[in-house]
Amino acid sequence: MFNRRLLLVSGKGGVGKSAVTAALAMLGARRGLRVLALAMTDDLGLASHLGIDHLSHRPTEIRPGLNAAAVDRTRALDEYLRLQLHAPRMVPLGPISRGLNALADTVPGIRDIITIGKALHEAGSTEWDIVVTDSPPLGQLGSYLRAPQVIAGLVPVGRIRDQAASMEAELADSHHAGLVMVSVPEELPVVETMGAFDELTGLIAMTDVITNRMLARLPVSEEKLATIASDPHREAGLLHRSLFSSQQQWRAQLPQGPEVPYFFGVHTPGEAAALIAESLEDQV
Repeated sequence: MFNRRLLLVSGKGGVGKSAVTAALAMLGARRGLRVLALAMTDDLGLASHLGIDHLSHRPTEIRPGLNAAAVDRTRALDEYLRLQLHAPRMVPLGPISRGLNALADTVPGIRDIITIGKALHEAGSTEWDIVVTDSPPLGQLGSYLRAPQVIAGLVPVGRIRDQAASMEAELADSHHAGLVMVSVPEELPVVETMGAFDELTGLIAMTDVITNRMLARLPVSEEKLATIASDPHREAGLLHRSLFSSQQQWRAQLPQGPEVPYFFGVHTPGEAAALIAESLEDQV
């Protein structure tokens, strides 16, 4: 999983993709890698699971080996323009940036290619061994991964088209980039995950599917449960057995991959990410 420069983490909303992103970033740092955890669209989830209030466009050190940042589209566009125009930092590019930002809101693919382009740019930096991104949900991710194709179709020649083609090749290169999908063993997340698996194959290498919130088998037989005098305890045990059975049926529909247990009790987002990292330590 960590033998590449860019690792995108995505899943249906609510399955814990931000927590898993933070956990994988922690694991990479533990293994001696210089890691950048990057929030591509929404920084709050990743920030909270890394134990900080917010992320900025400039990388912030969370702990030795682990830095974190969030994509600011305006700042990313400004960086892109300076690279393309070879403009010094003191040269104002405000009017150009504002005009292109307005264009990005109306032309398909521009907003998305700026965002995915920032992730690819950081992955190509010598500062990091790997960039782990808290990516858009699966329902939106396809438009970001297809953005280079869209731009290449809109701009038939020139440097922009060449760069779009280069981005497309980097995303498709399994040695450079990979996608980790996060799911939970329930009907809607599993159906969406498998649909995305088929849809995104060919755009990016499928690295792993991590199944989150797995219940452990209750070590009590149904016959034993029937003898428990306490109604609440008996009902809780029967409910657990029913949920476990349902989870196993849906888990069987997903590819084999790492599993994260359901952590009972109240945990802060930072504690949850640390627990997930521990559970994945020997699986990835």
